[in-house]
Amino acid sequence: MAQQPLAKKLDEVQSSGQQKKSGKRPNLALSWIGGIAFTFFIALLGLGLSEIPGFDRVGPLACAIIIAIICRQIWEYPEKIRPGIEFSAKKLLRYAIVLYGLKLNIVVIFNQGLPLLVRDIGTIVFVMVTMMFMAKWLKADFVLSLLLAVGTAVCGAAAIAAISPIVKSEEEDTAIGVGIIALAGTIFALLYTLIRPILPISGSDYGVWSGVSLHEIAHVALAAAPGGEDALAIALLAKLGRVFLLVPLCFILMYWMKKRNSNGAGETKIEFPWFLIGFICMSLFGSYVIGEYIQIPAAIMDGIATLSTFVLTMAMVGLGLNVSFQAIRAKASRPLIAMLITSLLLSVITFLTL
Repeated sequence: MAQQPLAKKLDEVQSSGQQKKSGKRPNLALSWIGGIAFTFFIALLGLGLSEIPGFDRVGPLACAIIIAIICRQIWEYPEKIRPGIEFSAKKLLRYAIVLYGLKLNIVVIFNQGLPLLVRDIGTIVFVMVTMMFMAKWLKADFVLSLLLAVGTAVCGAAAIAAISPIVKSEEEDTAIGVGIIALAGTIFALLYTLIRPILPISGSDYGVWSGVSLHEIAHVALAAAPGGEDALAIALLAKLGRVFLLVPLCFILMYWMKKRNSNGAGETKIEFPWFLIGFICMSLFGSYVIGEYIQIPAAIMDGIATLSTFVLTMAMVGLGLNVSFQAIRAKASRPLIAMLITSLLLSVITFLTL
């Protein structure tokens, strides 16, 4: 076990000596630019793929991360661009979450969505408890199951991205979790649209059902749109309530992880998620400043929303480039089963309590 790190160290020393002799050193700026450009290019491919009929049901995030994972299996990207790829996977992920805060209108939630907020709290509690119980019963990977639980309970990929630094998730686990959530959420959303005509409920109730039980905002919009404008509006309002609850859930998880680690072999420091403060500030800015004190054209706001989605897509590419199929087979099957059972139970119970 000790020989491998020693050999690696010797290689690094030899490489460094060769660089000094030749007078050449790796250009860090080019490494960053190259890696970021690489994730940008694959994100563009994912965006283009998501415009094709069929793939448009999956969305750009899932399309891009699938391309990145396949690329990782058949072609090793140059090691010298790794710094830029890691920047996309870690830093851009946090910037995207901050920008995502503009999508959360706190005023609308407090004025119109308080009853739905109670349902949203019930959704999060039910999913977290059920999912972790199922994961323990199935002996599934703990961190990946926790990521999928939060993604199912709150808002899919964005929620997984937000809690991954808190639970110290490996990039591979985060990418796998995002891919599973995107696929499962799309399947459930399509099933909702198929059975909607035979459901004995009103359009508004159908909207509530979609908003409190589906995984991502895109899935909620996909499922609720066929129910009409009222159904879509109330579905998105219910979903925004779950996004709003992401912040307190993150702080609860911080406390829980810190306590859980301190009960083990020594206390492990949990990094404070400063990007959540940015998320809150952007939410407050979008809710109370824009429109009230500052008038920003709708086209610009739409552009910012598109930018936040694209930045998040680039981050997902960075994560996907660190995924191996072997790890998916070894770690993902049991968490996937736990998540599908939990999602099915959530759909049934929320429908019966309308």
